[in-house]
Amino acid sequence: MTRRARWAVALLVAALLAAAVGRGLWQRQAERAAASRAAAPAAAALELAPGDVARAREVDFARPVPVSGGLVAVESAIVKAKVAAEVRELAVREGDAVRRGQRIGRLDDTEVVWRLRQAEDQAAAARAQLEIAERTLANNRALVDQGFISRNALDTSISSAAGAAATLQAARAAAEIARKAVADTAIVAPIDGIVAQRFAQPGERVGVDARLVEIVDLSRLELAAAVPAEDAAALAAGQPARLEVDGLATQVAARVARIAPSTQPGTRAVMVYLAVDGGPGLRQGLFARGRVDAGSRRALVVPQSALRHDAARPYVIVVEDGVARHRSVEPGERGEAVFDAAPEPAQVLRSGLAPGALVLRGSTGALRDGTPVVLPAAAAAAVAAAASAAR
Repeated sequence: MTRRARWAVALLVAALLAAAVGRGLWQRQAERAAASRAAAPAAAALELAPGDVARAREVDFARPVPVSGGLVAVESAIVKAKVAAEVRELAVREGDAVRRGQRIGRLDDTEVVWRLRQAEDQAAAARAQLEIAERTLANNRALVDQGFISRNALDTSISSAAGAAATLQAARAAAEIARKAVADTAIVAPIDGIVAQRFAQPGERVGVDARLVEIVDLSRLELAAAVPAEDAAALAAGQPARLEVDGLATQVAARVARIAPSTQPGTRAVMVYLAVDGGPGLRQGLFARGRVDAGSRRALVVPQSALRHDAARPYVIVVEDGVARHRSVEPGERGEAVFDAAPEPAQVLRSGLAPGALVLRGSTGALRDGTPVVLPAAAAAAVAAAASAAR
């Protein structure tokens, strides 16, 4: 045997020995992995609590739209000074009831009374000038007919009489304006209501349009609420609502009165106004919160926490044959429904899930698809009963 042949035989023997050793190691690792899988299948199962599981249900789904805001009077008025003068009298204070047309105070009328007298005297003087101009015109007409004066002199008399008549009309108008100013010194309530604020005191001089008193009518109140656009789409005028008002032990009935045609700048919320019937304890400015009944329909619902958004599409986790499975769904409106004999926030599902499916609430956290789970005793018994009925 040559030297080259001996080297070839040695290399072949070494390769066979390495292959045998590698196969033995691979078999030993495979046996260990199989033994570990066989030893701990039950340890990977997640045991669920009773509150972790809920059943998808078809219910008459009511969609309450939450609203909140401050109460405002539908009718209110701020009484302002119509003339610049000193406040002589203001007989009402905060909380006093007033009637429409009631005189609640007066301004000093000394200046405006003298202006009225001046305007009346000017009107009297203008009337006298008109009488003189009319008599002169009548005389000049006779003289023209007799040929004692020219036609131009008659035309001048006619113009003078017309000017005097116009001056008298202007003086009379000025007198009427002065007379109105005298009447405006009386401070009168424009509506029925209650005095909310008093802005001036007797002896204080105020200017034109200075605020004197604010009056509100508490018989008709409104709740002005900013509602998200997606909720406002379900609202319509006339829908009923129940409100909880700060300071009141009982709820207050309300209804949607009107909805703003445009959104609020910045927030994109829609202003909704709810008519509230006035009652004891209701005041302008009180904070109220409640829900509008936006109607109901038959729909498949799950607890709101069961809907998950940490994937490309919304999904829920259902329990099938002891395993958690991800199911993509199409969500709809949000509202409230009864699960486990107690109302809680609910989510409508338009597609992707069948009635009766067991879903996991958000309390279970994120579970991978295919995770083994152990149902609570009550849920497991219900599943077994449903399976027996199906057979």
